[in-house]
Amino acid sequence: MDPLSEVLKSIRLDGAVYINAEFTAPWCAMASYGMPVAAVRAMGADHVVFFHCVTDGHCLTCLDGGGGEAELHAGDVVVFPHNHRHRVGSDVGLPAVDADTLMPPTRSDDIIQLRHGGGGEAVHFVCGYLACNRRVSRALLAGLPEVIKVSLLDRGDGAWLLDLLRMGVRESSAGSAGAQTILTKLSELLIAEALRRHAEALPPDATGWLAGLRDPVVGKALALMHARPAQAWNVESLARATASSRSALGQRFGNLLGEPPMRYLASHRLALAAQALRNSRATVAEVAEQVGYGAEAAFTRAFKREFGTPPGQWRQGQAVETVAA
Repeated sequence: MDPLSEVLKSIRLDGAVYINAEFTAPWCAMASYGMPVAAVRAMGADHVVFFHCVTDGHCLTCLDGGGGEAELHAGDVVVFPHNHRHRVGSDVGLPAVDADTLMPPTRSDDIIQLRHGGGGEAVHFVCGYLACNRRVSRALLAGLPEVIKVSLLDRGDGAWLLDLLRMGVRESSAGSAGAQTILTKLSELLIAEALRRHAEALPPDATGWLAGLRDPVVGKALALMHARPAQAWNVESLARATASSRSALGQRFGNLLGEPPMRYLASHRLALAAQALRNSRATVAEVAEQVGYGAEAAFTRAFKREFGTPPGQWRQGQAVETVAA
């Protein structure tokens, strides 16, 4: 069992590559998130994780206002888990053009081809995002830094992903059938690989969700709870499934994630329930059953404690917000 893959699958990250850029020195652009917002809302998501992957050449990036400086070369992926505004350029100290102003006036579902700069040394990179539900992804997002940078080429097992991305961009640019679907899957693979490499690089004493996934006992427990959230788990059954004792599981889980496993599971179930109420037509009773509550009344009480309103009323409020947006 691969804990990271199991958990990411349950979180339902929906990806997209939407820009193929060729910029020439001198240049500097301020990343803007206006374009994907409508698409993300249409997915029923409320949070976006943005990334860039350099396919050829090199450039610089930093957070707007300073910090997060990184030099990017071919094969490097930089991820912004919390949507911080950031600069990308041959020189990030130059006046930055808002990337949204470079977009074509008419857009389609195809990848956007951007050309910009002063005609000097060129860099090619793609921009993409993953849409997710903030509450369902809370544990993942809370443990991530402002910027994650990894290289697909720092060891031999990542070059294939960069090659596939280059091929997918070429096919999409040529209008080949199915190319955009391939890029969607590749964007999800890129983020998963970036998270995997970030987790592997964490110090031995690190805590948090990714550190928990790295632990053989806690990682398996997380994978099981995410893969089968409706199952009647308790500490004893989880300990048995992870080949550990109740006390060892509880201690390791608490040390790494800061809460007991059953409290984590309860919060995750309610987050899944909120996502289902917002994005599906299932009744409250059906949603309760989907997330492991045998009685609708117990589910309603738990949901109200977590969200402040009963599930039916909460769903109506979400519908109003969606229309207003």
